[in-house]
Amino acid sequence: MEIVEVGNDAYLRSEFLQLPVRIYRNNPYWIRPLDKDIEEVFEPNKNKLFQDGEAARWLAVDGSGQTVGRVAAFYNRKLAEKGNDQPTGGMGFFECANNRDVAYLLFETCRKWLAERGMEAMDGPINFGERDRHWGLLVDGYDKEPTYGMGYHMPYYRSFFEDYGFQTYFEQYTYYLPMEENRVRPLLHPAVFARAEKIFNTPGYDFRHIRKNDLAKYAEDFRTIYNKAWAKHLGVGEMTPEKSRQLINRMKPILEEDLMWFGYYEDEPVAFFIMLPELNQIFKHVNGKLDWIGKLKFMYHKLMKTNHKAFGVIFGVVPEFQRKGIESAIALAYSKIAWNTDYQYKDLELNWIGDFNPKMINFAKMLGGVPHKTHLTYRYLFDRTKEFSRHPII
Repeated sequence: MEIVEVGNDAYLRSEFLQLPVRIYRNNPYWIRPLDKDIEEVFEPNKNKLFQDGEAARWLAVDGSGQTVGRVAAFYNRKLAEKGNDQPTGGMGFFECANNRDVAYLLFETCRKWLAERGMEAMDGPINFGERDRHWGLLVDGYDKEPTYGMGYHMPYYRSFFEDYGFQTYFEQYTYYLPMEENRVRPLLHPAVFARAEKIFNTPGYDFRHIRKNDLAKYAEDFRTIYNKAWAKHLGVGEMTPEKSRQLINRMKPILEEDLMWFGYYEDEPVAFFIMLPELNQIFKHVNGKLDWIGKLKFMYHKLMKTNHKAFGVIFGVVPEFQRKGIESAIALAYSKIAWNTDYQYKDLELNWIGDFNPKMINFAKMLGGVPHKTHLTYRYLFDRTKEFSRHPII
């Protein structure tokens, strides 16, 4: 068995992308990620984390020259110690044949590479980027298609990680809300209606979805709420005006006005509920290639409205307005549109709810959400005598 670093070799980069295609070729649920989404993670001119960090990719090649595994390791100096008891790097994009020796060799390669660069632990499988993509190992929901950006994995991967010594740092849940069923027989907890109506009847509150002709305003409103409600909890710096504009502009080609909601009190932004069309329902038709043929397929499915699934990206309420019923009000404001019989999106998945966020878990359940998928984010301490701690509850 040989470990080969991918580097800039065109053939090895292609093998990194093609290995999952071979592993999942008979799996009806796996949806191939876009090649460009994977490649851009490892391009320094596209990924700002390279400004104070590094990344490397490897393939495991057997004696016959066949690629049987892949993995990546990475770190960013500014993030390595933020919220951690020790400098912590990451590993991810793990795919492997059903061979424990291959898996352990890939894990060891990551550990050694990170240790040489001063790291004392590694999280995985995670992304060299934001948490909303390629984060966590699927351990429940193998009979469900993955939402865009979320990993789908072989069931045997879990034993590889845990037997090697990775421990669960936190769990990530996806909740499923059948909007069509909610229209006929609302599954929302009665308290949602009561709390929402109280807010609706209180002067000063306003809930509305965005308008594409005023995206600059919503980008700034998003930044205001995010910095108050989420930046500290996610262990990242505050969002800058430039980054919020870039984020909204990146969403612009796919966003639907009535899927992105904001709440205001006396015209000050206090809450958001951001959803997007579930792009994997379109991307599954392009086989990882967003070339001109892939773009034509994308436009066809978008124009014909063949996608009937949306997913929740992020939800937030600024601290001083929490526990007042704002979350119920903004959810019910959207539901009143979603329950229309001709509404395009019949299903909603609330994506990426960490077990360290019990308030959001309870809210998903109150909306009638049912557990749909589970991903695990693991941590491996290089010093095996050191006490392990899970992600703190927020």
